[in-house]
Amino acid sequence: MKIIEFDGIHRAYRRGEDVLDGVTFDVRKGEVVGLLGRNGAGKTTLLRIAMGMLDPQRGSVRVFGMDPLKRPVEVKRRIGYVSEDQILPDFLRVEEIIRLHEGVYPGWDAALESELIDQFAIPRSARIAELSKGQARQVALICAISHSPELLILDEPAGGLDPAARREFLETSIRMLNETGTTILFSTHYMNDVERLAGRVVLIHRGRILLDSDLDRLHEDYSICLVPFAAGVDIDTLTGLPGCLAARERREAMHAVFSMPPAESAALIEREAGVRGSSCRGSDLEEMFIELVGGQL
Repeated sequence: MKIIEFDGIHRAYRRGEDVLDGVTFDVRKGEVVGLLGRNGAGKTTLLRIAMGMLDPQRGSVRVFGMDPLKRPVEVKRRIGYVSEDQILPDFLRVEEIIRLHEGVYPGWDAALESELIDQFAIPRSARIAELSKGQARQVALICAISHSPELLILDEPAGGLDPAARREFLETSIRMLNETGTTILFSTHYMNDVERLAGRVVLIHRGRILLDSDLDRLHEDYSICLVPFAAGVDIDTLTGLPGCLAARERREAMHAVFSMPPAESAALIEREAGVRGSSCRGSDLEEMFIELVGGQL
């Protein structure tokens, strides 16, 4: 079952400069998808389109099979949402914020709310202005998941938090998934968070999807190849090879990313480009990200 469907999404803030340029992918029930990209890649724009906070200028989005702009109440009641720039009224007390959200969501789970309040050790009587940044983000998470949403959308939710607070925040999200089967779509700059939480990664670069893969497959079926300059092959030759996602020149050799296992990549380079001795290997997510967004497409 498809929970979110993005189909040919285009969105620009300046004429002729698309932030999103034909983005198409879907998120299925129970999936945990990490959305990656450099600053300005369009991650926040895409998540706001899913929330019905922005409209796509071309293309369409469906959430639970509905248009979030045309049926906002029905869609939002089934979603939990936390973002880095989310601002809670600082003059209200924690208890007041929680009760406001309880009134919006019919399926509010008071037992889960109490469990989270105790876990985070947040005083109900404290005003938001009196809390640390991490505590305020935890209050937002409590409000986002205490109604047991079918879909949890997190936009850089742990950005700016110290490592301990970030880990606690994400572990709560993981537990939420394990216990209820909630679908999660989240963006982050922390690759280790994606490795721990996500089962699939979608990388947006220059407004388009550059990579969409299960994490297990990414480790097994993608490779980074170092091609020596002495081989006499240029960047255009490498990027023209089947399965080459990106390539760039580094000090010691040319680096190329291929959507195939290392042995197949090395054989392809030898067969199609006449280069022997290229060094091809698998990599972790962070290295793959750096090679992809830093390379020539």
